[in-house]
Amino acid sequence: MSDLETQDPNQEEYRPPLPPASFTFFVLSLRAQCEMQLGMMPFAEEEKAEPELAMARHTIDLMGILLEKTKGNLTLEERRLLENSLTELRFRFVQISDQAAKAAAQKA
Repeated sequence: MSDLETQDPNQEEYRPPLPPASFTFFVLSLRAQCEMQLGMMPFAEEEKAEPELAMARHTIDLMGILLEKTKGNLTLEERRLLENSLTELRFRFVQISDQAAKAAAQKA
């Protein structure tokens, strides 16, 4: 057993075991990272996360490169996950960019 599996959950340093490394986990990690950059996942309920649009655009571009470079090497499920994630993130990026532009125009 690894140290992570034998740790006491009541200890401050307890960390649950990580899922196995997989393409799906990788894509979901990138997606979650982008959602945080877009301000869709605030860390606290009271906190309104400001979007980091340049970082989100970069992550979306990286995922686009990943889709392009893995063409023909993915299972149907992996390809759909990556394509659907990209479609949704691109839509959210445009939506949040528009909201940020409107908010900036109102302040000016």
